[in-house]
Amino acid sequence: MMKHQPAPPSFRPLYDQIKILITQSLIAGEWSPGEAIPSEIELAARFKVSQGTVRKAIDELASENIVVRRQGKGTFVATHAEERSHFRFLRVMNNEGDTPYPDSIVVEFGRSKASAEIARLIDIRVGAPVFSVKRILSYSGKPIILDEICLPAALFKGMTQEKLASYKGSFYSFYESQYGLRMIRAEERLSAVSADKETADHLGVKIGVPLLCVDRIAYTYGDRPVEWRRGLCFTEGYSYQTELS
Repeated sequence: MMKHQPAPPSFRPLYDQIKILITQSLIAGEWSPGEAIPSEIELAARFKVSQGTVRKAIDELASENIVVRRQGKGTFVATHAEERSHFRFLRVMNNEGDTPYPDSIVVEFGRSKASAEIARLIDIRVGAPVFSVKRILSYSGKPIILDEICLPAALFKGMTQEKLASYKGSFYSFYESQYGLRMIRAEERLSAVSADKETADHLGVKIGVPLLCVDRIAYTYGDRPVEWRRGLCFTEGYSYQTELS
């Protein structure tokens, strides 16, 4: 039996209610990443509201990088395959101000059970199966970042190290193209740590060298957490870029 989706709260502005309904359609897979959504006129007829209300809802979705407007073509579901999205979640910049695309090497891959902390962070039960990944990101042949990643296995059925290693593109593009999961936002916490032996070996630095630690939780539609990631960054010659608005 299909679960009934509760109606949006009546105290929300009408455009926000329409935004929620469009997002629910995205969660249900009605429109895939890169696919055009119906026109404003069609959506207005579907939801029995004015075209202006639909336009405001789509403006909000566009500002959150959930959809993309294309002049003369329509509105499309945003996708990680687009070149402009490659660096949205990749914040490393060299001292010359360039943002080069890194080489990625998966060094560890396994399946385990979620600890209480991981379960809390990605909203799954304690002991639920997770995939654990470690990979090195190198810039101009120099290892800069060691990533540790945890993913709920229930959302990534059939994932293997070979599939990850052979995919030509970012991990987020891989999640989208192979599993229909698009990351729309992330929360990050930054701290300073010292390199332990394992990290030092992977990055080719001395034990105790200061590193930037970036803890991230990435979310898909409906604000559902999908990925926990810890990046240990050796920032000599590089910096971590962020934007505030």
